[in-house]
Amino acid sequence: MTGNWISIVPFLLVIPIAIFTRQVLAALIIGLLVGSYLESPTVLGGIQTMLTYIVEALIDENNIKILVFLYAFSGLVGMIKYSGGIKGFVETAAEKITTKKQALLLTYVSTIGTFSAPTFRFVTIAPIMKALLKKVKMSTKELGFVIETTATPVIVLIPIATAFVGYMVSVIQISVENEGGTFAPYSLFIQSIPFNFFAIVIILLGIYLSFFHHSHTDAATKIDENDVEEEEDDWHNCHPAVSRDLPTKPWNLLIPIILVISLTLFLTWWDGKEIGVGFFQAFIQADVLQAMVVALIITVFALIASLLFQKFKLSDLINSFITGGNELMSVIVLLSVVWGLSSVTDDLGFSSFITAHTGWIPHAFITPLLFLFGSTISYFIGSAWGTWGILMPLGVSLSFAADVSLPLVIGAVFASGSFGAFASPLSDDTVTISKILGLSVIEYAQFKFKPALIAAMITTVLYAIVPFVLDWFLS
Repeated sequence: MTGNWISIVPFLLVIPIAIFTRQVLAALIIGLLVGSYLESPTVLGGIQTMLTYIVEALIDENNIKILVFLYAFSGLVGMIKYSGGIKGFVETAAEKITTKKQALLLTYVSTIGTFSAPTFRFVTIAPIMKALLKKVKMSTKELGFVIETTATPVIVLIPIATAFVGYMVSVIQISVENEGGTFAPYSLFIQSIPFNFFAIVIILLGIYLSFFHHSHTDAATKIDENDVEEEEDDWHNCHPAVSRDLPTKPWNLLIPIILVISLTLFLTWWDGKEIGVGFFQAFIQADVLQAMVVALIITVFALIASLLFQKFKLSDLINSFITGGNELMSVIVLLSVVWGLSSVTDDLGFSSFITAHTGWIPHAFITPLLFLFGSTISYFIGSAWGTWGILMPLGVSLSFAADVSLPLVIGAVFASGSFGAFASPLSDDTVTISKILGLSVIEYAQFKFKPALIAAMITTVLYAIVPFVLDWFLS
């Protein structure tokens, strides 16, 4: 079907529905269903076509690897929680940290071992900081802000061993394939990392607040007024992963994290080496997704063996793995629908429509406008992943149509989702850190909105300037 206005109908439905209902998955399903009926306008044709798109997406080899990675990764984290790895790390660190500087340094340094997912970061760092809140001369809101700047903004910049990387590469892959592009999606992801300006700017703001900003907030706001005498014990109840009922075994966190990172790097190099290229080129040419999945599976088996040796019951380990994996089932369903929606809009002629109707937009405006548009969506839906799934096909189509740098556009899409994950009162990050630190979600979101907005303004200016810099550099 040639490109016409019908091809954008699914997106015209998905975006407002997601914003007003705040249910990203429901909006995507409606978009996929409508697109399927536009493709096959009969009573049962639309339903059958929708099923076909989802099944075709799920039987794709790379897509299956991504789903296995997401589920197994979340299952690994589930076993680490159950075996007391997180609680052990928190208790050990809390005993050794005695000053504000040490606590803040730990917050940043610990990113090396706990960058796997935002919630993983929060449940390892926030309880430590909460236990030391009397010694750390910061308000609880400032503390939450500093911790959050080391979560999603950092994780989206890391190309291996995170819960994000498989999803991010996948949305790039389906969007580029729909345009007929032959670029390696992982390579594009690597190239886009320096262009995720929002993540970089907000990290720098977090560092400034941590080490150079002197708060004038009343000291009484540092801790909750209730249960002041039990403050040092409160952190055990702030999240199930650090519950007093769990054992205290920090190595059950450190060893699997070190192992999965090391194996991923080694297997990536090994796969590239088999192609016969040099050391650094091997990391670019390798099948990184394959390496990450294999490294993760080996780590899961190694952790199970280690925990059995520690006298944990196999049935309990399996249950904790399944419980952890099931926490990402909603994301797996979301990703499946995103794949289907991208395919149906491509068959409706979305790429051709974008090419035919965006020539009037000045090239220098495309990336900043895309970032602002995506940031608005992500703020109101509170989901970085949902924003990426909705916006990436549009961004890649605009890049091809207007001949704008593809890594720059991809970076802008990821930056827009990062803004919503950080700033939105609806995001999982905001809700989780608020619960752990005992903050009002709305008040905390209002507190961090101003610095997030400043970072977004700086980011917009950078996206307006960079195309000229790239043109000058390449000329």
